[in-house]
Amino acid sequence: MDEKRITLLRSIQSVEELRQLSPDQLPLLAEELRQFLIQEISERGGHFGANLGVVELTIALHFVFQTPDDYLVWDVGHQAYAHKILTGRRHLFAGNRVLGGISGFPSRSESTFDCFGTGHASTSISAAIGIAHQVSRLNTTRRPRTIAVIGDGALTGGLAYEALNQLSECSLPILVVINDNQMSIDPNVGGISKHLNQLKNDDASGHASSIFDKLGIPYKGCIDGHNLSDLIEALRVWDNDPKPCVIHVLTRKGKGFPPAEEEQTRWHAPGRFDKLSGRTIPDQQVLGPKFQDVFGRTLVALAKADQRVVGITAAMLTGTSLKMLMDEMPDRCFDVGIAEAHAVTFAAGMATRGARPFVAIYSTFLQRAYDQIIHDVALQKLPVVFCIDRAGLAGADGPTHHGAFDLAYLACVPNLTVVAPRNAGELRLMMYTALHHDSGPFAIRYPRGHAPDHPDDRPIHPLLRYSAHRLVSGNSGMVISVGPMAAHVTEALNRLDHPIAIAHWDLRFVKPIDPELLQEALAHPFVLVVEDGCHRGGAGSAIGHALLEAGYRGKFRWPLCPMHMLPMGNPKNYMHCIN
Repeated sequence: MDEKRITLLRSIQSVEELRQLSPDQLPLLAEELRQFLIQEISERGGHFGANLGVVELTIALHFVFQTPDDYLVWDVGHQAYAHKILTGRRHLFAGNRVLGGISGFPSRSESTFDCFGTGHASTSISAAIGIAHQVSRLNTTRRPRTIAVIGDGALTGGLAYEALNQLSECSLPILVVINDNQMSIDPNVGGISKHLNQLKNDDASGHASSIFDKLGIPYKGCIDGHNLSDLIEALRVWDNDPKPCVIHVLTRKGKGFPPAEEEQTRWHAPGRFDKLSGRTIPDQQVLGPKFQDVFGRTLVALAKADQRVVGITAAMLTGTSLKMLMDEMPDRCFDVGIAEAHAVTFAAGMATRGARPFVAIYSTFLQRAYDQIIHDVALQKLPVVFCIDRAGLAGADGPTHHGAFDLAYLACVPNLTVVAPRNAGELRLMMYTALHHDSGPFAIRYPRGHAPDHPDDRPIHPLLRYSAHRLVSGNSGMVISVGPMAAHVTEALNRLDHPIAIAHWDLRFVKPIDPELLQEALAHPFVLVVEDGCHRGGAGSAIGHALLEAGYRGKFRWPLCPMHMLPMGNPKNYMHCIN
């Protein structure tokens, strides 16, 4: 269906107009909406499979409920594209996930229909209960409905069960819609997924008994999430008798685009693609291996050489490339679902009995396990290796996914070593070093995307001294780069109008800081630190504090770049600091 044939969707400018349609028109609207998503995402990229799967459910929710006066919370937010299109943002959708455009997730600053921002998973039920309680205190004339749509594996997260525990004692009009497509990015794992699957069989035989019923929360299931009549009927039944309730909806990730239905992991967020052939379109020339793939291959090599090595992730097997270890050694690799805090303490337990766990979690998701990092790992000096993917700017997913804070929140943790490799070879070196680090946990942070070099697969020896690395000698000033920022600093130095002898050091070890580097810095008239994290609390803050304590009298800067200056790593961002 081309743009000229998407006539019903183009005629709808608001949810009020959607509610004026007859039920018989809604299947055509669903078809047009799905084709609009295929067209737009194929040209510009974005989250694909989850959004195709939730089209009918989105239409039914807005058709039945009086949004935005009724509150609709999406979890996780990458399934909210159809919601955005139907709530007055279709004309803005070309700017989805683009700087200055609309967010790829619900955003309270963007629309009153986005009542809660949801970039991370498992938050919706907690937020819905909070919204409903506060609204009930303020609104005595009408009791708005609050609906939490939880899907894409978010029900594996522990926060959801903390919320269900409270929901079981509520008497407020809160609806939990389980959008069950059996997937996160990879297939769902664990007992909850098995329970939901069993409910499908029990429902067919008329004997469904759910965990929700046992908690005292009425359960309705299982409803075909692509049948608008069934969806609308189920939602209207609850709307007429508003108490807490769980409705179990079955959808298919990638619905309406056969390649995405067949390979659901690959089509979670495939980038640009040809909508006719299903062939993906590379955005740029491949410059080298991805950091995540270097990690995956290196971990397999370490596991083959050392029986203590295990891999752990929280629903990100493919995203972290830990799937390489799962494919070769499934008994040495663990996916615990969207449960970062559990992943860390699970690793801690293994480490107390001789394992060397490598825990692969995105920087922005590891924030959810901060107490466990400190209390369960660091204070006990356990040899857990945190492999922190997507550090720094993480692409078009925006602020909820940028790994801006890991250096700041890890640098203050006792007994923890923190490193930032600048390229693929350094990542391998740090992984080997971490394996042989016996005095506590070890954190390795690296960005999304291609590494600046091709790693050598020959055996490598771990570092005996945790040192920085001098890349360029000089006596006119000193630039210290953190991780992959080294390549951008090198380019910036090469583009100076008047080249001067500036020393360039790769920090490598953010904690502890190499005393030799600090000693040399004291002799320079200026020191500049370039890192891809937040301005306060990161490597620049730590180095500045150390220099101040040592009595440094020169000029010290750690500019607000590149986190606050785009494009990431543009050498022009550093010129004014050096010249």
